[in-house]
Amino acid sequence: MKKDQFTIPKGMIYLDGNSLGPLPKAAADRVVDMMHNEWGKLLIKGWNQAGWMAQPVAIADRVGALIGAPPGSTVLGDTLSIKVYQALAAALNLNPARKVILSDKGNFPTDLYMANGLLHSIDRGHELRLVEPADVSEAINEDVAVLMLTQVDYRTGRMHDMNALTKKAQDAGAVVIWDLAHSAGAVPVDMAGSGAEFAIGCTYKYLNGGPGAPAFIYVRPDIAEQIQPALSGWLGHDAPFEFDLDYRPGAGIERMRVGTPPVIQLAALDTALDIWDGVAMADVRARSIELSELFIAEVEKRCPQLSLASPRDAQARGSQVSFGFDDGYAVIQALIARDVVGDFRAPNIMRFGFTPLYIDVDDVLRAVEILEDIMTNRTWDTPAFKQKAAVT
Repeated sequence: MKKDQFTIPKGMIYLDGNSLGPLPKAAADRVVDMMHNEWGKLLIKGWNQAGWMAQPVAIADRVGALIGAPPGSTVLGDTLSIKVYQALAAALNLNPARKVILSDKGNFPTDLYMANGLLHSIDRGHELRLVEPADVSEAINEDVAVLMLTQVDYRTGRMHDMNALTKKAQDAGAVVIWDLAHSAGAVPVDMAGSGAEFAIGCTYKYLNGGPGAPAFIYVRPDIAEQIQPALSGWLGHDAPFEFDLDYRPGAGIERMRVGTPPVIQLAALDTALDIWDGVAMADVRARSIELSELFIAEVEKRCPQLSLASPRDAQARGSQVSFGFDDGYAVIQALIARDVVGDFRAPNIMRFGFTPLYIDVDDVLRAVEILEDIMTNRTWDTPAFKQKAAVT
């Protein structure tokens, strides 16, 4: 429990770390220090003297340690959408004779949008094939070029079996991409042990890097030198300051860099990752399950109007619990008005994230008490709570 290391407004129960992690107190000071003493005093010298240019790989190794990736196999930068595009383009080039990208209907829409955009632009007759999450294993066959999945479903928290699906896909000759947006910092991940070729993810959820924090991409080390980057950015060049007119990819994971490192965001993320020093993911997972199980039991006992949308088996879901309710958006707004913060995903899903770094049993019990009061007295049933904002 490291609640005292986060900035959470007094009285707030924050159950939305699966969407945006809270501010680590030290990160604010680190960003101010970076701006004054690095950017302010060093100006352009900061690229060398403050090590800005090396940060995308150096800090990425800290993220890599949380997803079971060996040093030098992960890089930070850009957005998750960009990393989806990079990974999928590279994966298709590794399997050029096949034309099917297999994913599931629970995948996060941006992954599917980027896939469709890529396939439209290359126009080589590929197909994005979508199946129900439970049907992925059965759908893997020798037509599949790439299996692209999000390990933890953003709506329900349903968790795919990474090792089993990776093995089945690779046995069938497919390349595998895992989106770890709802996994990194939430559940134990072993990318090296899984054998998957690629992983991507964001750092603003469970890793608390802040809104707009850079995304990451992992490439299995033995294939890194085979990849010809689809986004051949200047900083992915083997020698960017030689200013060659022709692109020559950098060594290994360096070639997956694209644009200028977001130095201010990286300073915040680097400090946020300090919180993980000495923390075992197995302990985080065990505590997350304990809190989630308590929440489910109490909600089902006190709020029978709600239906569990997440898997009942704790081992089959990530670090969030979702309940369905037709007016779920209004209920979430009523909760937020009472300082219990979750979020809503269409059409009817109320999501609650359980992050043991700053959530404890008392928080869970108090959140359910407030939810019960809202449901029993129908305080959600007002026009103000039903007026949808741009971000739900």
